[in-house]
Amino acid sequence: MSKQKTLGGSFSLFGKGLHTGLNLTVTFNPAPENHGYKIQRIDLPDQPVIEAIAENVVDTSRGTVVAKGEARCSTIEHGMAALYAMGIDNCLIQVNGPEFPILDGSSKLYVENIRRVGIEEQNAPKDFYVIKKKIEFRDENTGSSILILPDEQFSITAMISFDSEFLSSQFATLDNMDDFADEIASARTFVFVREIEQLLKAGLIRGGDLDNAIVIYERQIPQENLDKLADYMGVEHKDATKLGYLNDQPLFWRNEPARHKLLDIIGDMALIGRPIKGRIIATRPGHTINNKFARQMRREIRQHEIQAPSYDPNEPPLMDVNRIRELLPHRYPMQLVDKVVETGSNYIVAIKNVTANEEFFQGHFPQEPVMPGVLQIEAMAQAGGLLVLNSVEEPERWSTYFLRIDDVKFRRKVVPGDTLIFKVELLAPIRHGISSMHGFAFVGEKVAFEATFTAQIVKNK
Repeated sequence: MSKQKTLGGSFSLFGKGLHTGLNLTVTFNPAPENHGYKIQRIDLPDQPVIEAIAENVVDTSRGTVVAKGEARCSTIEHGMAALYAMGIDNCLIQVNGPEFPILDGSSKLYVENIRRVGIEEQNAPKDFYVIKKKIEFRDENTGSSILILPDEQFSITAMISFDSEFLSSQFATLDNMDDFADEIASARTFVFVREIEQLLKAGLIRGGDLDNAIVIYERQIPQENLDKLADYMGVEHKDATKLGYLNDQPLFWRNEPARHKLLDIIGDMALIGRPIKGRIIATRPGHTINNKFARQMRREIRQHEIQAPSYDPNEPPLMDVNRIRELLPHRYPMQLVDKVVETGSNYIVAIKNVTANEEFFQGHFPQEPVMPGVLQIEAMAQAGGLLVLNSVEEPERWSTYFLRIDDVKFRRKVVPGDTLIFKVELLAPIRHGISSMHGFAFVGEKVAFEATFTAQIVKNK
């Protein structure tokens, strides 16, 4: 089971804000388990903390802006992308102004510093949300769409198109987040010259220049107008008759704009609040649709807060019925676990196939067969017993006994034909032969029941 991660130490980055032009410092700090991403405005009274989640996004016009009350922070997407792609789950980010510094317009410096301070593994499990069906968000007005499909890991394909001969259609794909540092992190943000004047009138990009953005000049304007924009940004004058990229630094990749859009998607998906296993396919993405999709994903996660483990009946089990009989003393009709399909240091996934021939259905109930709740709990406890006994020497010489059952909640009936999937986790290390566990039982993707129980391991006489 993957564990949560945080930074091995703190690091600070300095630079001007893209929109405010202010000199800013942002510091990334380690954070405890289950902390998530949080941004603290240390320049404001009481130093308010903003949780970096999709619902707290208040503006997406030229970047992602999060807020809590009067405290705001913008241009966070490049830092968020670096944290998410590098596998960091918990981080406290402190900034002394209303936005992150733009740096070079990419995630490069964030990644370099994460590598420098290192990554520390924590004890809590990483809580992946596994995509099991297609989820899609579409904006009919803009033609933008984002869909996510099942995949064994998090991957993205971004497709962009513009009315420009220099940037018409491009795509970029990242199949493995391990390649983010080399393939995506250095991709810089981009802007068209035709957009700059409007942005300046809106009070934005006061800190923009050719060092922190790719500037695309694809529609000729009067030399005087181009010179004014150059003077405002503090760059040398360019020949207004020569179209193309105004930067002295050439593109790192021919599809660098598409790669940067992919980077932005990762940064905005970081605000979902949980790591995802699924493949995103984005058509004409932007911060607005990215945020709408992230909000939709958070609603989806709330509706399926507890996910059933993946179970493929075609895969050979880790423990078959014969191995189970070596570990447990139970025999027909009280052996209620058929096989074990997954184990970890502190959890187990086990299967019970409920058939119409179960002995208890003769009296419970003849006209409406329902598996008794007490036997469902017994089956879960046997799964927990297998988890514990599989970790001791000579397990056949030990038995497990209930000491306590708490917080039992039945959600649906279990009937003939159902397959019960149990996931049982240790709540704490086993001490003095006492083990506390919590488990969920699923039928398909739905929770059938859950329970917390304590058991004692006793050596047989």
